[in-house]
Amino acid sequence: MASQKLDKLDKQILRMIAEDARVPFLEVARACNVSGAAIHQRIQKLNSLGIIKGSKFIIDPEKIGYETCAFIGLNLRNPENFDSVVKRLKDIPEVVECHYTTGDFDLFIKIYALNNHHLLNIIHDKLQPLGLSRSETIISFNSAISRQLPVVDIPVEDDDD
Repeated sequence: MASQKLDKLDKQILRMIAEDARVPFLEVARACNVSGAAIHQRIQKLNSLGIIKGSKFIIDPEKIGYETCAFIGLNLRNPENFDSVVKRLKDIPEVVECHYTTGDFDLFIKIYALNNHHLLNIIHDKLQPLGLSRSETIISFNSAISRQLPVVDIPVEDDDD
């Protein structure tokens, strides 16, 4: 998918809302030296282009009892079953990410489990029945970096046109 051309105002808006999604539009408008209506229209445009994909509260899994974070590389017995496997992965609430990848795995997933015993149950009871030839699990002790992609080097459309 091709990237969208953004101007300086779009980039400034993205920087502010990426830093704090709850920042009032009026505050963004003041910082950008434009009207609140202009900010509202720009944010709607960024939404409709798919550049902004909603806003949400981020729940810390550990604070609600999910102490184990794991990344699991999956190899499918029948790789032609990608679509049906991904559909079934969507029904496993502990699976929070799923990626098609190059390299050693057909799919790479991120899951949260209450503890290592719960992780074992997920792998045995929910993942193995998907038709895996093998899997490799990596447990994360702690996330050293977790952030949005910074809005710094996005190409800016020239205003001179």
